[in-house]
This record gives sequence, C-alpha cells and structure tokens, in this order.
Amino acid sequence: MINILDLTLEELKNWMKLNGEKEFRAKQIIDWVYKETWEFEKMSNIPKATIDKIKQEFFIGIPEIIEMYKSEDGNTGKYLLKFNDGNIIETVLMKYSYGNSICVSTQVGCRMGCKFCASTLGGVVRNLTSGEIIGEILAVQKSINERISNVVLMGSGEPFDNFENVIKFLELVNCSYGLNIGQRHITVSTCGLVPKIKEFADKKLQVTLAISLHAPNDHMRKELMPIANKYSIQEIMDACKYYINATNKRITFEYALVSGANDNIECAKELAKLLKGMLCHVNLIPVNEIKENVFRKSTAKRIDEFNSILKSYGIESTVRKEMGADINAACGQLRRKYLDEKSGV
Repeated sequence: MINILDLTLEELKNWMKLNGEKEFRAKQIIDWVYKETWEFEKMSNIPKATIDKIKQEFFIGIPEIIEMYKSEDGNTGKYLLKFNDGNIIETVLMKYSYGNSICVSTQVGCRMGCKFCASTLGGVVRNLTSGEIIGEILAVQKSINERISNVVLMGSGEPFDNFENVIKFLELVNCSYGLNIGQRHITVSTCGLVPKIKEFADKKLQVTLAISLHAPNDHMRKELMPIANKYSIQEIMDACKYYINATNKRITFEYALVSGANDNIECAKELAKLLKGMLCHVNLIPVNEIKENVFRKSTAKRIDEFNSILKSYGIESTVRKEMGADINAACGQLRRKYLDEKSGV
C-alpha cells in the first residue's frame, strides 16, 4: 500500500490515467486530503467505483496523536505521533507573533550520536517518507484548527541522512495545491554531511540552511559530535562557502552552549575568527539538559558574554528563546521518556 501523501499531483494524475480514471479526479482527491478529510469514503464528489479502486492501492498516512503537552505559557505544544507501523516520533508546535511554526522529525531516531541530544539514544529505526513528514504537519494543523506557516526540519533525525525523502517533502510542502508554505519559511538543519551540503546547494532552493556546529575547532567538536570524526570543520566551511556561492543565501550556524565545555571566551573568539567574512548568522542555543548526560546549560551571564564577543567581531548572532522546557520539548526527550515508560525503565 502507498501513502497517498507521498505522491505529487502529477504522479496521482498519471496513476488515474493508467487506471482508466479521469485525471481531474487527482486534484479533487488532493483537495480533500489537504483541506477536508482523511477518509476516502467521505469524498462526496468522487464516484464509489473510483474510491474502491484507490483504496486497493493507497492509504492516507496521517499519524495518530497519542500524547500532547502544552507549555504553561501556551506558546509551545509537544506532540507524540504514532504511524501505522507503531513507530513513535515527536513534533513541536511553536506559536509566534508572526504565525505558527512547526519543528518536524525526518527519521525515527537518529544515527548521528550527538552527545547532548536525546533523539540519538537508541540509534535510528528508519527514515520517514516525504508523505509522513507532511502528515506531521497535517495532524498538528488539524488539532489546533489553525494554519501552520513556518517549518523547521530540526526534530528527530538528520535530514541529510534521509536526503531524497526530504527533498521531495520540500517540493510537496511548497506546492500551491497542498500546504503552500513558501520555501523562505522553511529551514533545514544538518550536523554537517559535507557531500549532501554541496548537493543541496546545487538544487538552489530558497529554504534556509542551518549547520549544527556547536564547537569552534575539531578537537572540541569530536567530543560532542561523532560526525566530526568524518568531516572536519574546514571541510564543512568549504562546503558552506560552496553553498553561499551557489545560492547567494545566508547560512545559519547553530551553537548549543554547554557549561564548561564550549562556552568560554576563547571559544567565542575562535568561533568569530572562523566565521569572519562569511555570509552567516549564529544562533546561540542554551543546551537542553537531559538525564542521560552530564551537560548543563551555560549561565545567562556567560551566554550574554559569548554573544557580545561574536558581535564585536561583526558576526550576526542571536540567542534562541527557550520554549517548552517544562514539557520536555527538546529534540527526542518526550519520545525517549515515552519509550522508557513503556519498557519499564
């Protein structure tokens, strides 16, 4: 069976044609799925014979919301979602003055092994398809009865480790017949898979690219991120310059500040020198504390000092606002808690 959300309109039209159906039925079905219903039987303008044919080959893969937590301020919602095969992922909704933003997962689990991230505990189970990632947005959008206008691919999983499905997702989410979310309202994050950064650059998309850097040098980065043993910071910088030259777009560097590890004044100066002259922005993130490691977030004073040093070197930087800490909204935390409870850990 095929998740109908994995298909573009053109692909569904081709299926209709090959199966003796009128092509315009494809647009009718897509409209129902994206705007009205997730049950084929309720598509009132589609002939029953056509519905019976479709049901033999397709299903509508919207994940089930099994748990939902809302932060005390009401601006963050954490969703645990279950797919047909029983796999659990998590998605975060963030309400801002400019609209609703969603942080989606691209894999069940993650193989990258970053030491401060809960989503990598237990490794990767499988990739999500493009339609399953779309399904995350549709499930949350329906639950709040409001449009989601911004998407960040920063949930569980490494997007560039699931490259083809992520690229197709970007096509689907941008389509006027679907969610119609502009590429400039989408951010894709990677921990630094160099060949995929270059491949992504060649596609010349208008989405924002974010690099999870988290350290100013290779020695320190290897302590935090195993991927640093495969790709050096210099290789990542070269790939980033390739991306900037190909797209003329600014890169965002994510930097999680860990107390006593990568947050001292020397680190700030080294990072500033590394990025000097590059078309970029640094997003400083107070690290999310999880029970499985000893990493603790930097003090507010140290974060401000770090930020000030970057600015003094002419590096654009901001400190990410913490949202949803009271509901385990950091990447992978809620799924890990749910799985531990189910297994009696």
